Amino acid sequence: MNITRIEAIPLIRQLREVFQGGTYKITSRNTIVTRVELDDGTLGEVFGGDEDQYQLDVCRIVNTIYQPLLIGRDIRDVEANWERMWNTRVDLNNRGIHTLDLAKHCVETQAIAAVDNASWDALGKSLGQPVYKLLGGYRDRVPVLAIGGYVMAGKTLDDLAAEIEFYKAHGIFGMKLKVGHLSVEEDIVRAQLARKVGGPSFHLCTDSNQAWTVAEAMQFARGVQDLDLAWLEEPVRWHDQINGNARVRTMGIPVNAGQGEISRHGCQELISRGAVDILNVDVTIAAGVTEWRRIAGMAHCFGVKMAHHEEPQIALHLLAGVPNGLHVEIFPNPQRDPMWFDLPIKQPEIRDGYMFVPDGPGFGIPLRQDTIAKWRFRA
Repeated sequence: MNITRIEAIPLIRQLREVFQGGTYKITSRNTIVTRVELDDGTLGEVFGGDEDQYQLDVCRIVNTIYQPLLIGRDIRDVEANWERMWNTRVDLNNRGIHTLDLAKHCVETQAIAAVDNASWDALGKSLGQPVYKLLGGYRDRVPVLAIGGYVMAGKTLDDLAAEIEFYKAHGIFGMKLKVGHLSVEEDIVRAQLARKVGGPSFHLCTDSNQAWTVAEAMQFARGVQDLDLAWLEEPVRWHDQINGNARVRTMGIPVNAGQGEISRHGCQELISRGAVDILNVDVTIAAGVTEWRRIAGMAHCFGVKMAHHEEPQIALHLLAGVPNGLHVEIFPNPQRDPMWFDLPIKQPEIRDGYMFVPDGPGFGIPLRQDTIAKWRFRA
């Protein structure tokens, strides 16, 4: 059960349309396929991440630093292997200035995540067990949310209504509505429409991607008080994630944040300072399954729930494995996330508002090798 090979493969795919969120626009779908092979021939293979600027740096660290570091190590020693990567100094020309070096540290944590996630797939396969069972096996299905409501050229309120009807028709539990790009007043109208079309049992939440001031976020919260929103995700701007989120929480709608955190340390501050009801930590950013489960355990001690930022191929197992997991997110639109549709040989079943955890070993989602070959970046 020793590691013999590790490889990170960057995939880059341009999208046909531009998808506009509160503070960003998406024009390409990048991801990384990581392989961890064992001496008995077992191959862990997962994809994850949506990095564009530093994607090649992440892969370089995996292939040139972490691979030789872990060759010959026992795949079962997940904590020891994780600590070896975490404590290995990676020269990214860090200046020792916290705010300037955060992006560089994120390159490291994404590289650790790539190796750690593939290692859990290999571990599960070598033991003949799905990852969610190794994490605790709390349930075998997770409610599934659609990420949608993007602002796009020519898109109307009627289009938004049709989008929600599509989700309901395909057995999806609810929707995370993108807000923050238009005016607060327009987003209140869009949220009202979403509730009307979705109905009272439709799980509706909003995500501004850190677009609003505290005053704007509270204005929005007042305008949607009667809509029974499940949460406001990242309602305030990047510099006010602690005190700002805590103030928005006083409006009575749960606050969800944390997808930009790269380790348990930042999550600890969000929790201890009362800034969140829900953490949506991304396992492909925050140093992998090993770190994510630590965060989930810490959150559980304080009554904080765990969501997850995208990446259903891994998040499904995480959220099914712990008692404080909430909902898995997908992009039902293949134009927004073609990798989710084209990389897995078979996607997990969605039925009656749930995504069912594959019962195969590891993450249980084998990948199409022709898709990897087609979109593999070649310098």
